Amino acid sequence: MHGPGPAGSPLIIKPLSMHQLFRLVLGQKDLSRAGDLFSLEDSEIEDSLTEALEQIKIISSSSDYQTNNNDQAVVEICITRITTAIRETESIEKHAKALVGLWDSCLEHNLRPSGKDEDTPHAKIASDIMSCILQNYNRPPVMALAIPIAVKFLHRGNKELCRNMSNYLSLAAITKADLLADHTEVIVKSILQGCIWFELPLFCFTLILHIPGGTAWMPTSSYI
Repeated sequence: MHGPGPAGSPLIIKPLSMHQLFRLVLGQKDLSRAGDLFSLEDSEIEDSLTEALEQIKIISSSSDYQTNNNDQAVVEICITRITTAIRETESIEKHAKALVGLWDSCLEHNLRPSGKDEDTPHAKIASDIMSCILQNYNRPPVMALAIPIAVKFLHRGNKELCRNMSNYLSLAAITKADLLADHTEVIVKSILQGCIWFELPLFCFTLILHIPGGTAWMPTSSYI
């Protein structure tokens, strides 16, 4: 099939690959059907997960998302279903780009807890998908995508996110320290400012052991 453009220019039509229930729930933001996603086999929806994550990113980036309880509930249920399916099918590397993309989009919004210490809608998204991503600290392709985004959360005013992030980053430092090399200054500053809870000597010693020229990453007196 060809479009109205120059002869020989094919009209590319993207096939509908997302499972029909995901299309219904996310397309119509149908909270009444969202729970039905858990009746599907993980293998039945695995091919749909990247597209579903991209659709969630669109929904959560809308101007009224922070005040739309229905949309927030739909997104929360869908993320839970998606992350469960990713874990059960061990398909994190296949869907990591879309998952990290959604995670990154949360940084464009307010993440600071309200006066009641309640997470904002986008902080909830970030928290829900963080463990799905960072528990794969022993998978370099996933960490290569995730770590540059992870360190950006350290100075966004959410202590609970930072606390949980520090646990995963410390594991990443042990298993694949070189991936943290470009971000060590930011991490060390966060430790010294009390934003995260690494054991600073252990963290720096790990970098020295695992990164060529690791002594260059030791904190200087200007940080102390």
